[in-house]
Amino acid sequence: MDCSRRHLIQALAATPLCAAAGLRPAHAAAPILIGIDGEFSLHNSRSAQAVEMGVRIAIDEIERRGGVLGGRRFEVVTRDHGSIAARGIKNVREFAAMPGLLAVFAGRYSPVVLEEIELIRETRTLLMAPWSSADAIVDNGMRPNYVFRLSLRDSLAMPRLLRACAERGFSEVGLLLTNTGWGRSNRKAAQAYTERNRSPRIAGTAWYNFRDTSLIEPYRQLLEAGARAIVLVANDDEAALLVREMAALPAAQRVPILSHWGVSGGDFVRQAGAALWEVDFQVIQTFSFFQARPAAWRRFVEAARPRYGIERPEQIAAPVGVAHAYDLMHILALAVERAGSTERAQVRDALEQLREHDGLIKRYAPPFTPARHEALDERNLLLARYRPDGALVPVDDQPRKAK
Repeated sequence: MDCSRRHLIQALAATPLCAAAGLRPAHAAAPILIGIDGEFSLHNSRSAQAVEMGVRIAIDEIERRGGVLGGRRFEVVTRDHGSIAARGIKNVREFAAMPGLLAVFAGRYSPVVLEEIELIRETRTLLMAPWSSADAIVDNGMRPNYVFRLSLRDSLAMPRLLRACAERGFSEVGLLLTNTGWGRSNRKAAQAYTERNRSPRIAGTAWYNFRDTSLIEPYRQLLEAGARAIVLVANDDEAALLVREMAALPAAQRVPILSHWGVSGGDFVRQAGAALWEVDFQVIQTFSFFQARPAAWRRFVEAARPRYGIERPEQIAAPVGVAHAYDLMHILALAVERAGSTERAQVRDALEQLREHDGLIKRYAPPFTPARHEALDERNLLLARYRPDGALVPVDDQPRKAK
């Protein structure tokens, strides 16, 4: 037998091994597409990249176990909306028309997702929400509802922030809100909370617009109204601007800031600079890798290390986006297996019927139900502070390294 023929026979014999190693033979079923519609091009933002990281790490782990439905693989397709709603709508329309598209993972910006909801309703596209928090994203009136969220919700976030103010003795609080659907969602949640609770009192509400070049005047308005702390609803750019302006004030005019988590989706520490250490600044979160259960952390790192080189929590930017997307992708894969299909309607139904999933953030039992498309609740909330290295560390617990 000549050398070339022997090599051909050896190559053919090795084909099953290649497939097992992840090389898909030509006759294999087409991959299942997972879309990510995020703010990839937004300057300083890390949130869309965090969602993509979480999805890809979960997929790597799923595929090492053999994929779904007897070996089918997932393939990630990304689209950038740059925080512009019209682009997001265009992206969702393209995703919905893609053959093999199972679901779309949304990004951080609630105003964009809110504008996409009608198209989600029209096309019956599965929308997985691992970050955006406006209540109306899930409370959308859809029957059946094609939106599933594993993330914070404003009607949970605002009460927790206000309660933290009361616990720290701040009886008069100001609300500094973005003039968007996200800000209005939080204003509604604050009003509902104060109707049921006597403290803290809302001393005033001030609004700012996207791309404002200063936030110091609305901040001063709240101080003049009697606010002794500020609950801030902002993303990283605006929050960093406010912190820099506050640091230039006399110390007596710098009141504590308790912030919604939009700031954690960008390069906030670098943008705020040294001014951040002159301001009492806390951020709400749903999860900290510093408090991950050891077994869950080890499982995550084993999957994350080959692609991203992750060994320590400090290496993970925009951590809630990574953790939420990771758990949500695993739950979606379980629903595919339960449905025995990649048809969106069948997978949607299966998402409501899963019994449990032992995830990174917690054990979900169950993740969703027909009446509840929110996977997290108030028990998952915590407050965190930034360290100079950019890591967010829980304020109510000593950080401990996952082992």
